[in-house]
Amino acid sequence: MLPKNTFPTYQVNLISSGKEIEFRPFLVKEQKLLLMASESEDSKTVINSIKQTLKNCIITQDINLDKLPMFDLEHLFLNLRARSVNEIVDLSYKCNNKIKDEKGEETNCSGLEKFTVNLLEIKPEILPNHNKKITLTDKLGIMMRYPTIELLSSIQADDTSDLIIQLIVDSVDYIFDGDEIYYSKDTSREELVEFIETLQQKDLDKIKEFFDTSPKIKKQLDFKCKKCGHEEKIVVEGINNFFV
Repeated sequence: MLPKNTFPTYQVNLISSGKEIEFRPFLVKEQKLLLMASESEDSKTVINSIKQTLKNCIITQDINLDKLPMFDLEHLFLNLRARSVNEIVDLSYKCNNKIKDEKGEETNCSGLEKFTVNLLEIKPEILPNHNKKITLTDKLGIMMRYPTIELLSSIQADDTSDLIIQLIVDSVDYIFDGDEIYYSKDTSREELVEFIETLQQKDLDKIKEFFDTSPKIKKQLDFKCKKCGHEEKIVVEGINNFFV
């Protein structure tokens, strides 16, 4: 009988709760799963592969990945990828600065610059102005919850406005009116949709701020094009940019 391999283990804390998660590096079988997903170029396939890989590699018991905020899931995967392959990833950015070509016509510079990013340095942060409590009046308000992979995978809509309404409705934890609390799990979806649709634009702006300031996987890079000299700060955001 062949000997069994032993693996190192690592720890990372969830951003939302601080809970310590222990995991092992992913193996050849998980690497194959991730490579197949990246080649498919389908976002749902990628997410499902990430979730399955995390399930295989997380040692800590009673972790329901479907219920974790999406930023926790992404943070876990970044750490898993860093410990399994390499903490350094190579990225490239094509300059979109407008320049004049030989004929004097405007065109994109298209100068290509390469960057290296340390995955272990990327940590979603909760900004000081971030708040899950949305105040609508002196007494009325909404307590939000972070979107999960389960929630994002289930949302379907024919247009952007319906998609936004669904995202908001599914992200409501409860509505409060003075001392009264109305939990979304105990309220019909029709009532929740009607409540959101009767909000004013200023209220929707407050909800939008909740989503905009939620923790995200992102890295700001200082870009200077060697071809045209253009400088700008670019933000690389989303787990797909750090997938392979």
